[in-house]
Amino acid sequence: MRTLTIDTGSPLGVYASDIRGVLPLSDEIDPMGFKCGIVGLPNVGKSTLFNALTQTAAAQAANYPFCTIEPNVGDVAVPDPRLDALAKIAGSKEIIPTRLTFVDIAGLVRGASKGEGLGNQFLANIRECDAIAHVVRCFEDGDITHVEGKIDPLSDIETIETELMLSDLDSLEKRIVPLEKKAKTGDKDAKEAFDLMHRCLLVLREGKPARTAKIAPEEQKAFAALGLLSSKPVLYVCNVEEACADKGNAFSDKVMAHAASEGAVAVVVSAKIESEIAVLPFGEQKDYLDAVGLEEPGLNRVIRAGYALLHLVTYFTVGPKEARAWTIEQGTRAPQAAGVIHTDFEKGFIRSETVAYADYVAFNGEAGAREAGKFRLEGKEYVVQDGDCLHFRFAN
Repeated sequence: MRTLTIDTGSPLGVYASDIRGVLPLSDEIDPMGFKCGIVGLPNVGKSTLFNALTQTAAAQAANYPFCTIEPNVGDVAVPDPRLDALAKIAGSKEIIPTRLTFVDIAGLVRGASKGEGLGNQFLANIRECDAIAHVVRCFEDGDITHVEGKIDPLSDIETIETELMLSDLDSLEKRIVPLEKKAKTGDKDAKEAFDLMHRCLLVLREGKPARTAKIAPEEQKAFAALGLLSSKPVLYVCNVEEACADKGNAFSDKVMAHAASEGAVAVVVSAKIESEIAVLPFGEQKDYLDAVGLEEPGLNRVIRAGYALLHLVTYFTVGPKEARAWTIEQGTRAPQAAGVIHTDFEKGFIRSETVAYADYVAFNGEAGAREAGKFRLEGKEYVVQDGDCLHFRFAN
């Protein structure tokens, strides 16, 4: 067995871009963080937030329902100051952050599960996402109409959640009848699938989202395969007026309490402020944030909340060519983390050369960390930690 190490000028630098011509490109895996669907009632600031997040004007932000006719998709770089610090130490010519995908989905209305508004077309778009960013209107503005005629964030949340649950109920009730018949014949797989669906139906019929059903770890894959809309983890984004962007208001306080009660995550942003920050040159953004009393853009808070929601962490590859961030789930072992760069890295994994971020910085790079005894060789059972700087060795 031959060991192949791709040389990027540093033992801590292995990148997909360096293996082109060595390994087939078709096997590369896109190191995307996650795909998050932005949902909410019409006129709550979804498209304004989307424009700010992706720094583009691709999505219309108009004061009328259904201005988003097709879902807009945008990728954003994940801001991570650790990546800049690593690149500075290593003298990296290029910095490549990990990226997230946001999908701006048209405003849902009461009755969407039955085809009202633009209905099922957009419910299907949600099904393709890993998580839901539910934008909730938490501001008063007489010039911007509310589809329900009142500002009541908890009622808005209930409307959206109800439509997702009704869609799931309809989907499961259609599928479970033939499955039950098959399960009664003694088919083991059908029996397990029926039991899973039945548990989901029970919570849905109680008016609770599918994500509240008791699912064993070994059932998670089958549960995800059901494609239930209300099974998606939810991040509530409280869209407040500019003056309340730092601490929120009475409306957002209610949403925060609601999120805490169901184990969800919530953040406060002002979509209007975010849209103004997005069009400023990078050098002027800090001055603007200082002027409005904010330490960072809302994008950073949304991303951190999304990472926490989906239990994601970041590891780095660092060298003279580039410093790069990669996203994995918490608990990922070294071979699977290597597979994010390329499937052959996982298949032929031998070991990972590892330096923790704090040690890399404290000892001014890989050489210093090695001298200080902070350079480690980790095997197949090693669980990659957030901030690890890794170099993978594998058999070709």
